[in-house]
Parts: sequence; C-alpha cells; structure tokens
Amino acid sequence: MLDRLDPQAPDALLALIRLYAADSRSDKIDLGVGVYRTEDGDTPVFAAIKAAEQRLVDEQDSKSYLGPEGDMGFVNALMPYIFGGDPTRGGRITGMQTPGGTGAVRLALALAQKAGVKRIHMGVPSWPNHAQILADLGLELVPFNHANTDGSANLDAVLGAINGAGDDAAVLLHACCHNPTGIDYTADQWDAIAEAFADSGTFPIIDSAYQGLGQGLEEDAAGLRAVLAKVPEAFIAYSCDKNFGQYRDRVGAFYVLAQDKAALDTAFSNANALARACWSMPPDHGGAAVRIILRDPDLTKLWVAELDQMRARMRQVRDALANAGTAGRIDLVPLGTQNGLFAMLPVFKDEVAALRDDHGIYMAGSGRINIAGLTQGNLPKFIAALASVAV
Repeated sequence: MLDRLDPQAPDALLALIRLYAADSRSDKIDLGVGVYRTEDGDTPVFAAIKAAEQRLVDEQDSKSYLGPEGDMGFVNALMPYIFGGDPTRGGRITGMQTPGGTGAVRLALALAQKAGVKRIHMGVPSWPNHAQILADLGLELVPFNHANTDGSANLDAVLGAINGAGDDAAVLLHACCHNPTGIDYTADQWDAIAEAFADSGTFPIIDSAYQGLGQGLEEDAAGLRAVLAKVPEAFIAYSCDKNFGQYRDRVGAFYVLAQDKAALDTAFSNANALARACWSMPPDHGGAAVRIILRDPDLTKLWVAELDQMRARMRQVRDALANAGTAGRIDLVPLGTQNGLFAMLPVFKDEVAALRDDHGIYMAGSGRINIAGLTQGNLPKFIAALASVAV
C-alpha cells in the first residue's frame, strides 16, 4: 500500500534549522525561523500570557469539549481589536476558534471552495503554506506580482486581479506585515482595493497574522476594515500565534462577514461541518489565555505594552538597516518603510550559500530574512557579510 506514495521534498526551513543547530560558530546568525526574538535572541512567553495561564491553573474546573466553534469568549473578545467599534457589523460578523492561523486559512479556503470558488488570486511571493493549502484542496492558484522592484506594493496588479477575477474566484490578501516581503498597502491603496472589491463583486479573503507588529493595533487593522466597510461578504483568517507569542499553542480564529443573519447562519453551519471533519475541536488552552487577557484591563494593558516593545525593537532594526544605505549591490533603504517580521533581499542562491558557509548567517533560499534575528550586536557583521557576497 505505502509503495504507492511518492517521496516528498523535505521542508527547506526544517533543514535550515538543523544546519544552524549543527553550526558550532559562536557568532552565527539565524534569520530563517519566523519567530520573534529579543535583543538577547530569546523567544519569551509574554508576561500577560504567564499571568493568564496561572489564572487558568487556579480557576479552570473542566477540560470537557467546547464544540467545533471552540471558546466563543475568546472569539468575541478579539472582535473589537480586529473589526473596530461595531465589531459584529450589526450582526453580520461572527467567528469560531481554529488551530492557529493556518487552521483559519484552511477553513476559509475550504468553505470558499464549498461555496463554488475554483480559483484563488494571490500576490506572490507569499507565505509558502498558502500555496500548499490551495494545492491540497485542488484550488487553482492564479498569481500576481505583489511587489514592485522599488520595494513598494504593486497596486495595479492587485486591482487587476480583483477586477478580473470572475464569479468563481476569490482574492486572498494579507492584512498587514506581509509575509515574506514586509511590503504593505498604504491607506490610499487600501481604499482603492476596497472600491475595487465593491465594484467588481469579487470575494475577499483576508489573512491577518501579525496585527500590532507593523504600525500598531489600530493601524494594522485599518485596511481590513476599509474592505469590510464596502463589501457584503468576506472571510477573515486571524492568528494570535505571533502577537500573543502563542506559536506552539496554535491560537487562531476564522470570521465570516455575511449579508444578513440567515446567510451568516448558513455559512457557519457549513464551517462547523468542515471543522468537525478536519480537527473536530480546536485546542483550548491558548485561546482561553487570550480571553482572560482581553477581559482584564490590567492584563490587556500589559499585553499591549509587550506588543509595543516588540514592534519598537523591529522598527529599530529596520531603521538601522535603512540607515546603512546599501550592502554591496543590495539597497537596504526600502526595509525602513516596510513592516513586520520579514523582508526579502534580492540575493542569489549562491550568495545565500556563501553567507551560510563563510559567515554563519542562515536565511531561506528565497532571500527572506527574519528581521527579529538581527540585533544591535550582530547588525554590523550582517551588513558587512552581505556587502562581501552581493557584489
């Protein structure tokens, strides 16, 4: 039976992790793994999460199932941060808990497929798992170029995709802190995107995985809100893995905007059926911790302060890179205007290999780097090494 399976290529990022771990150089730099790191290179548990978890230890009285929709207290507590002052849009938005943002993306795409969507238009490069999920579902990926060569977003390409998508297609966009480029749409561009969705009737799917890590909680939600204000229906995938540091606890949510309550109820009966067949019930612990934080003003204040600190550190690194100007033929200035954990460097594969072999600097073969892997201590080495190989 198993002889019928074809071998699959190993995950490139996992291979990179193993190479980095085996490297004995004390000054090696990891820019591959996509997690936040402090100036000391740690990925700590938020103090707000620790406090919420202690409260769970002290007060939680059952581990019984919650149902396929998960912890609705968690789902509802997030909504004002994502959707603003009228989070339900007059009863037109509701959601459910998912295993991480990946589960939310998977559910959004599977439900879109069940509703008749056959093609997904998506800016590339994108998070690699987007394409993998589409392939697994049998949905056609129709790519468009997300970025211009000057480090700005390609508005013409996304508007062309929206306006030309057709009735059996949807457009998938990142809400903020684009992975892997760090290139976000401006407020004016989001307004144009929202108008295009409204005029064309194309269905939007928005993946929000990094709210608060770009410009701020409100600023990072502004584009998503601009679209939702103009369209009758949309899907939103949300992750708490990054902005609450809940990576291994897999904390996400899926939301639907529908025209009315009847359409919303129908959508969620189908979403619940898909979730039940896929993961049955989402993991509870991480979502429960987030719920506790967002219901407690003091813990919310602590969480926001920790998020602000993360964002400020990444902005400091971006500013330092931009101030360096160039490293060999690489223009680092655009990195200062981009957002979030990631950036793309226009390096060739042999240059990536030279950075790894000669300098102990590890990054994805695509040129994606994790900004949080850089510190004030290792930035000079990184810039000098990049200049030496990118000639």
